[in-house]
Amino acid sequence: GLTGARPIGLYVIVHTYTIVHPLKRLGVLQPQKETPVNTISESTARSVPTSFVNPLTMFPDIARTMRFVDATFDTSTARVGNSAKDVVWRRNKARLFRYRSRTATAHPVPLLLVHSLVSRSYILDLIPGNSFVEYLLGQGFDVYLTDWGEPSGEDRRMQLDDYVLDYLPRMVEAVLDEAGVDELSMLGYCMGGLLTLLYAATHPESPARNIISLATPVDFDHLGLQGIWARNVDPDQLVARFGNIPAALIKSSFQMLKPASNDLSPVRYIGLWQNVENDKYVEQFRAFDRWTQEHIDFAGATFRQTMHDLVRDNKLVRGGMELGGRPADLSAIRQSFLGIAAEADHIVPLASTIVQTELVSSEDKQFITLPGGHVGLAAGRNARKVLWPRVVEWLAARSERVAHSYSAAAD
Repeated sequence: GLTGARPIGLYVIVHTYTIVHPLKRLGVLQPQKETPVNTISESTARSVPTSFVNPLTMFPDIARTMRFVDATFDTSTARVGNSAKDVVWRRNKARLFRYRSRTATAHPVPLLLVHSLVSRSYILDLIPGNSFVEYLLGQGFDVYLTDWGEPSGEDRRMQLDDYVLDYLPRMVEAVLDEAGVDELSMLGYCMGGLLTLLYAATHPESPARNIISLATPVDFDHLGLQGIWARNVDPDQLVARFGNIPAALIKSSFQMLKPASNDLSPVRYIGLWQNVENDKYVEQFRAFDRWTQEHIDFAGATFRQTMHDLVRDNKLVRGGMELGGRPADLSAIRQSFLGIAAEADHIVPLASTIVQTELVSSEDKQFITLPGGHVGLAAGRNARKVLWPRVVEWLAARSERVAHSYSAAAD
């Protein structure tokens, strides 16, 4: 796909002709509100002979098309991740952010957001008004976020063991030190949820009081099309060829699941054309587009381990998963647990994630399914109404200063 600052000549041709013109002819693209041409009367416009192209009636479409091209050209400049933050810990490429809150902290148990290894963490702090981090801060939480950085050639031998047994424990300790507390909550998104579960399973005495997994794959036998693809590639050959798995390959594997998300798919741009005069909609589109273009290389050894132990052998469900010689059995998880899935998730199907409550040993556990897709669930336009309040309600009840009977401290 085209990334970054796309060639302007090709870009204008593709997006104004290949996308806009055919879809308008089919009647698919109907703007929600036509822009009036205030300086031209209808009678003047109609007076131009119909045998000629009427330039007067072209002005609204030209203006919309110019806004469309401007909105989609070089989305790498979209402003994302704007919430004020400080780096409170770093190692190699990884950093831990602590966000600055403008409101008093109402919940003494801090929250660590654990993000995926193969996408940018700013999806959880996308733009003002549509930022999970911003929302959590406004609800009085002390919020931290993992940012794993982008692995280079020297990191190709990094394994899940390194992230789960080394990096995450150090991040947890950094959170506790910064907050001056002895417990925290952890929320993992997608592969970040997988890292969170593996951490909790290998650290049964950890200071994590509450665990939330959001759109997290666990039963890889039910991963759908992506699982079929993963079981039919040779991870050892890919690692031998590339070292780290290129971001472009990761991106292509996701686009394969939803072809309409392809860079040149007309379907992808219908909503933008219909809302191109809505500045907030355009800002959101550009931010999402930047995120979908900016995947991250997958550390080679971690990719190989994930493919063999999780995707092919499905060890989290069948048993036998180990990290650094430690058993990684989800039955060791006893903290208050909340699993969340998206009804229309094309990346992590419901069947691959709903099994979590059967595997963990928590007395206080819950699994909920919410409307939305894999990304939209966490950062879509309806996330503020659907997901975020549910997380806050569940977490606030379990983030009091004194642990209740259902918390980790009582186990």
